Amino acid sequence: MADVLPLVEARLRSALGEPDARAAVTFLGTDRIEVLRFQEGDIVRYATLGMSAQPMSDPTAVLADPVKGPRAELVLSVRAGLADTGKVLRPLAVLAASPQVEGVVVAPGASLDVGEPLWPGAPFTSVLVAEPGGLIEDLELDGPFDPVHFLPLLPMTPNEAAWKRVHGAQALQERWLTHGTDLRDPSRRSVPLE
Repeated sequence: MADVLPLVEARLRSALGEPDARAAVTFLGTDRIEVLRFQEGDIVRYATLGMSAQPMSDPTAVLADPVKGPRAELVLSVRAGLADTGKVLRPLAVLAASPQVEGVVVAPGASLDVGEPLWPGAPFTSVLVAEPGGLIEDLELDGPFDPVHFLPLLPMTPNEAAWKRVHGAQALQERWLTHGTDLRDPSRRSVPLE
């Protein structure tokens, strides 16, 4: 159902304005994933476009349901000018393609790892998927289709990712909040985990 994507792009534009750049990545055996860049003051937002074209399906299901299932796009927000975050396009596209490639359902609380820095020199190789609905409202679709959620991604250092596996996403988010962590800082250090 490729006609979901124009609706998704319209929602992104209404929430974030006009994109100032876009790039497309296609992986063998997957649909094309685009990453749009939006600049707002000193914040740069990267949003995927293409992940929601198909519903995510339970990896244990024998057949993927072409209609039912959660749909989502990913959104990463970082402070501009502090790092070469423009190179995050490919890692974001890899994460957005993971439901098609690996059969995973991306949901709040999940960790996604690309196995390399998100951009050159980044102290992060993974992200925590946060709750949708803050920056960009869910996009309701007609009929039996699930709404499209716009899931914020919060970069995690390897130590934070390991700590999150033991203590959970909620505990890590509380620790970030307690320490006043600027999650948009592209070169921030790990939060104290003692």
